[in-house]
Amino acid sequence: MSQVISNTRIDDLCVNTIKFLAVDGIEKAKSGHPGLPMGAADYAYVLWTKYLRYNPQDPKWPNRDRFILSGGHGSMLLYSLLHLAGYNFSIEDLQQFRQWGSNTPGHPEHEIEKGIETTTGPLGQGIANAVGMAMASSRMAALFNKPGFDVIDHSIYVILGDGDMMEGISHEACSLAGHLGLGNITVIYDDNHICIEGDTALAYSDDVQMRFEAYGWHVQKIDGHDRAAAAEAIAKAKAITDKPSLIIARTTIANGAPNKCGTASAHGEPLGEEEVRAAKELAGWPVDQPFYVPDEVRDVFASHADDVSKDYDEWQSMFSAYCSKFPEAKELWDKVMGKEIPEGLDDTLLANLDCVKPTATRASSGMSIQEIAKLVPALWGGSADLCPSNKTDVKGGGSYSPENPLGRNIHFGVREHAMASIMNGMAVYGGVIPYGGTFLVFCDYLRPAVRLAALMKQQAIYVFTHDSIFVGEDGPTHEPIEQIASLRMIPNVTVIRPADTAETAVAWATALEHKTGPTVLALTRQNLTPVNDNPAKAKQLRKGAYVVKDADKADVMLIATGSEVGTALGAADILATKGVSCRVVSMPSRELFEAQDKTYQDSVIPPSMKKRVVVEAGIPFGWCKYTGDEGIMIGMDHFGASAPYKVLAEKFGFTSESVAAKVEEYLK
Repeated sequence: MSQVISNTRIDDLCVNTIKFLAVDGIEKAKSGHPGLPMGAADYAYVLWTKYLRYNPQDPKWPNRDRFILSGGHGSMLLYSLLHLAGYNFSIEDLQQFRQWGSNTPGHPEHEIEKGIETTTGPLGQGIANAVGMAMASSRMAALFNKPGFDVIDHSIYVILGDGDMMEGISHEACSLAGHLGLGNITVIYDDNHICIEGDTALAYSDDVQMRFEAYGWHVQKIDGHDRAAAAEAIAKAKAITDKPSLIIARTTIANGAPNKCGTASAHGEPLGEEEVRAAKELAGWPVDQPFYVPDEVRDVFASHADDVSKDYDEWQSMFSAYCSKFPEAKELWDKVMGKEIPEGLDDTLLANLDCVKPTATRASSGMSIQEIAKLVPALWGGSADLCPSNKTDVKGGGSYSPENPLGRNIHFGVREHAMASIMNGMAVYGGVIPYGGTFLVFCDYLRPAVRLAALMKQQAIYVFTHDSIFVGEDGPTHEPIEQIASLRMIPNVTVIRPADTAETAVAWATALEHKTGPTVLALTRQNLTPVNDNPAKAKQLRKGAYVVKDADKADVMLIATGSEVGTALGAADILATKGVSCRVVSMPSRELFEAQDKTYQDSVIPPSMKKRVVVEAGIPFGWCKYTGDEGIMIGMDHFGASAPYKVLAEKFGFTSESVAAKVEEYLK
């Protein structure tokens, strides 16, 4: 493909088409952000017509370049480019920007079929996603490339802005990218010096070049409106393979708008009818033909598509030969790309784990990971510098690094937010089931990425350990009280708090099989005694709740999660000596339980059983649905304290004796 670029009439036509498709969409909607599309149009045109490899007829082509618009507020730039590139975005779609039921929402969402790789509404998420994609790409290349067969050799491209640069997540993610020497990622920083409140000088004076050079990036500076400079910079960035590349493109926001260019109002407000007319007149553009696309512009994009189609056809031929020559690699490819899970995984785990010995569920999870790693090659992850505590390492799996891109263990460092967003990038890239570990209380640092995983319906597994006040001596800063309840509030997040080793094994199998959203595994620091006499009973965890102990004509039902299930069973034994019969329900996942039919739900929690006590060492929020009008909750409505966990259990009323006493008082 030719990388020659100039300021010819055709180039001007293409750039102005990109600008005014965006401007017209925003103006029609009376809502949107015209500044970024107008300011970025020059270098975006260069990237999309000279470098970017894609195929609208096969948008999931594994070796396509990935493009991420991290400044998602400039979404009309992306929609305009996708329309011109031949993706499934019609002029009518552009005309319905930000309208009900349209294909062009205010911020891009995850639709690979239409060329949208990832949701990048919250600033900084896109660049962190891109780092995850670059990591996944390097792993896939190491897994599958063979001499003469570069199955994976594509690039990751990002456009980001000042807001992305200010957000803390960009510091986390870009620091890690530099440390890992991710030479397959090129970032174009749209350096327009404008934020919503005005000039960025109000709040931002970083030397971005020095910052990124300190991270270990290759950095260039260009005039973002100089298309030849953009072409040269992208070519240089592609040639750098041992470190990520940043192109600082100095631009003018709303470039081409005679009165609003360089202004804060151009960031997030339509230009207005008069300014649109003035901008079009200045550019020699048809004033009364909104959404105008010259045929010559379509020809330019079609020509690039023809060039890329040759690459695509060559790749397909090469891959066909690869599959014939390396059948074992093809078999692995299918397993990895399909994120295959062996049938009966929970039975395998239950058979290979010690489900009898009292064990902390974080340790049970660690044992599960060892077995799963042998069977699920798509599984890949690590911890935010807490691997010894989270038990997330694959023994003998090696550390992921530039020297060992096949390493099964990722060291995210103390970068919780970046870790979760990087996991999202891995998930949308394909071929990876990502997992990441930290303490449950630190989920507050990464919640935005959890929400986006849920929104994009992406599989990600969060190993959140130290799940309650029973963290103990570390004290209330490390003892989660409200975190589980807050995670349950996020739509499409499945929270599982297992009660012992057997439930933990089944929880892992369930998380691996759940492909349409993220799963939280909330795991204990302290040892837990098995709650079932037969580990196979734990397979009922898949239904979210089940009866672990029953009695004829039970006087009261105890519903508990995680470590409190054992406490509830102990309380039931004490109450039995006093003539009070109990049904004990383990409810590791409310989300899984609520997905069951009413017949099953009523069999576990019969509507006729009004005397109910929920036991969970967290805030009561959300449990009233299960306590009903007559039941009570034994929980925490205050922060914890620093002391050994058994002392905390006694002081805060979470011993079997305390629970039994509260149940007796309740039943009077």
